[in-house]
Amino acid sequence: MSRKKLNITSLGNKTMNWLGNFLTKQQILILLSAFVGLVSGLVAVTLKNLTYLIQSLLGGGYISNYHNAYYFVFPLIGLTLVYLLSKFILKKDIGQGISTTLYSISRRKGFMQKFQNYASMIAAPITLGFGGSAGLEAPTVVSSAALSTSFSKYLNLTQASRTLLIGCAAAGAMSSIFQAPIAAIIFAIEIFSLDLTLISMIPLLVASVSSILTSYFFFGSDIILHTQLEKAFSIGDVPFYLALGVFTALASIIFTKVYMYTFKKFNTIDHKINRILIGGIILSAILFFIPQIYGEGYATVNELLAGNHDLITNNRFLKGWDMTWMVIVFLLLLVIFKMIATSVTIAAGGIGGIFAPVLFIGSMIGHSYALVINALGITKAPLSVSQFTLVGMAGLMAGVMHAPLTAIFLIAEITSGYSLFIPLMITAAISYVITSQFQPNSVYTLELAERGDLVTHNKDQAVLTLMDIEQVVENNFEILTDNMNLGQIVNEGVVKSNRNIFPVVDKNNIFKGIILLDDIRTIMFDKSLYEEMTVTSLMQRAPDVIDLKECRMNHIMKKFQDTDAWNLPVVRDGKYVGFISKSKLLTAYRQKLIEVTV
Repeated sequence: MSRKKLNITSLGNKTMNWLGNFLTKQQILILLSAFVGLVSGLVAVTLKNLTYLIQSLLGGGYISNYHNAYYFVFPLIGLTLVYLLSKFILKKDIGQGISTTLYSISRRKGFMQKFQNYASMIAAPITLGFGGSAGLEAPTVVSSAALSTSFSKYLNLTQASRTLLIGCAAAGAMSSIFQAPIAAIIFAIEIFSLDLTLISMIPLLVASVSSILTSYFFFGSDIILHTQLEKAFSIGDVPFYLALGVFTALASIIFTKVYMYTFKKFNTIDHKINRILIGGIILSAILFFIPQIYGEGYATVNELLAGNHDLITNNRFLKGWDMTWMVIVFLLLLVIFKMIATSVTIAAGGIGGIFAPVLFIGSMIGHSYALVINALGITKAPLSVSQFTLVGMAGLMAGVMHAPLTAIFLIAEITSGYSLFIPLMITAAISYVITSQFQPNSVYTLELAERGDLVTHNKDQAVLTLMDIEQVVENNFEILTDNMNLGQIVNEGVVKSNRNIFPVVDKNNIFKGIILLDDIRTIMFDKSLYEEMTVTSLMQRAPDVIDLKECRMNHIMKKFQDTDAWNLPVVRDGKYVGFISKSKLLTAYRQKLIEVTV
């Protein structure tokens, strides 16, 4: 096996050397980004077609066959199939979306596991095709990113190049799905914290274009969201866009809390089978009353953008209501239950993302908001309901994902114009600013941030996150036990060591303190004290202690700054491991900074 891996690596090096005869390093990276974009486009096409194939086999149509006897057990079947795939075929946890990719950047040096090349491409269509309420965007990004890391590993690229190609994969995936190449580039920069430089922009641009051309080849100019702007922006509508930003911020905070709360509750359920049963029953109950929750939900959004409320007014549970207010109430119900259904789908073991649900919920909020304003007759001229539907999507995306620029450019591009640019900027900015005050991290990054595994645009923080603590731990220290006397300290410690600090442990290797050479220098040649003086009488507390299970690199750096120490002891579960020196830490920091700079 090792020989095979060595041959593959050797072949990859030969390939890079051969390319190096004709192209510069930057040109090779651009060529690879084009290839990654092509692959991302093919992944997006595959995922979409597999999902639609499963949906068509299960009944077809969007609403026509929703109330047959088998429809409501589909989510449970889908979750079960994903569990069986993970448990018995892959024998690995597939992982959830963007967070998995971000973790691979921060903790796996830009490498993803091989099974992630295809796991999401199988599991996501099953989840959504059988009625799970999630999106295909995140699985597309994960599969594309995993394939890009396979190419990177084969060609033995640097960590900086691997990370950039992951960004190219993400840009390609989003560009292919939405046919919005500019928004796709911004998405990669905002979510994956890539540096905004010419060196990174060109590969992202090439990957985005390559992917969208692939999408055009298979789907033509057909796009997910169909809309046509009704009227130009009016300065008189600014207060209403400001208020919409506040409402979408509130919805963003609620969505994030519901999502995280659901995950925590499902994690307390012991067995995954029980999670599937509970999740499947909840989804089935929601689908029985509100079938519009099924899958991604883009069909419902397109109906709203077209001003068609038939899918709502035909609901048998709301007959007899006033038409306008019935629509408004039902849209708000869709908002609530889509949040729950999406959270349950993913927490119960389904594979999917939140991108599509966020657009779905945002459209419902924007649409119902405009209907309320028009119904109350607050404005002289009615608000454009379709425009507020679109702006609502941007507002929620900016709040939930902490990606305001992506939100602005995505909606601007799918509307084929920039007449909504000012409203999008107003609502997205308001939503992001308010949400970030209450929720500093997005749904994608919340868990990683809590563990200290999140790479951000802060270069210093990013470098510290990417550093491996284990690699800076030094072990060439003579260990003293707490039952030693001065004579043993000198003969078994000082004589054998070339360091001026000695860790003290008990018989179970539990760290107790340190002895400095300076502390015993004046007495270590006085043999009359060899039996009298003991380790415990000479030992002192360390300025601070680094616990490998709790400390991240930024915490370690702060400990050095606060204590002004040159060496700090390292423990795991209280047991001595070694020391970290400030000099080695700064050397490793500089080396990592060079590695992650493209």
